Amino acid sequence: MKLLITGATGLVGRRLVQKAFSLGIEIHFLTTSKSKTDSIAGAKGFHWNPSKAEIDSACFEGVDVLIHLAGASISKLWTSSNKRQIRSSRVDSTRLLHSSLKQLEPGHQVKQIVAASAIGIYPSDFENTVDEQTIVHPNSFMEEVVISWENEVDQFSSLGLGVTKLRIGLVLSPKGGVLGPLKIPTAWGLGAAFGNGKQGQSWIHIEDVVGLFLAASKEQWEGVYNAVAPNPVSQTHFIGALAKALNRPYFLPPIPKFALQLIIREMSSLVLDSHWVSAQKILEKGYLFSFPLVEEAMQDVVTKKR
Repeated sequence: MKLLITGATGLVGRRLVQKAFSLGIEIHFLTTSKSKTDSIAGAKGFHWNPSKAEIDSACFEGVDVLIHLAGASISKLWTSSNKRQIRSSRVDSTRLLHSSLKQLEPGHQVKQIVAASAIGIYPSDFENTVDEQTIVHPNSFMEEVVISWENEVDQFSSLGLGVTKLRIGLVLSPKGGVLGPLKIPTAWGLGAAFGNGKQGQSWIHIEDVVGLFLAASKEQWEGVYNAVAPNPVSQTHFIGALAKALNRPYFLPPIPKFALQLIIREMSSLVLDSHWVSAQKILEKGYLFSFPLVEEAMQDVVTKKR
């Protein structure tokens, strides 16, 4: 099997490439920097520029599955320009991949796209568990971005490709991700939840994120799947598990909601929104999670380096 990966140098992409190589899978990847087409040893890089609708179409040669991870970080302050970049990096890049494959027809062998999405598509809910059948509406910035993103991915079905969308939860990794900004204060015994601390945190270990992308590619899954561990927890529990893994005390009360909204305004939704997300559909596919419990996942990412 040969994969074409966008976002191959990102948090998930780097680990995905490593795991794919260990399984004997060939890799093509796309990069927006011409100087980085040789940056991944053993893989073949190609240049693209989604903002200018430019792509080296040779990237598709011999490729069976397209894994689409590209997207600008949502953790930058949500200025007007950053919000445009967050949206365009997802929507425009997906649109460019689609139009490029359409122009190549029938001169390519891509059979499937496995695309990243996010649980931010779901409305914030403190009481109810959501699943892939939950109705979504663009009532917030993140919901609008992810819905637009998924709508573009859906267009690949018109080309005869199988379409898989993985709605990724909070990724736990020793290399960064959601734990990046939380580790420092927690390591000093200053870890604290936000708002009332009761919001649902639907998380997933990076090894399982990678495992799901590879399983979806190999087994040709189709449709939408929640890429989350089967045991979501409250934010208070989540921070407490991190503090325990770091062997640090956890005693501070949650940071008030109004203080966060005053400082980072709309962006405060990233830590104040609640998502209790079901992994049942993934479990029914027979996938076995390496890290189903947050305590063992936290212990692993705190003590290991990958």
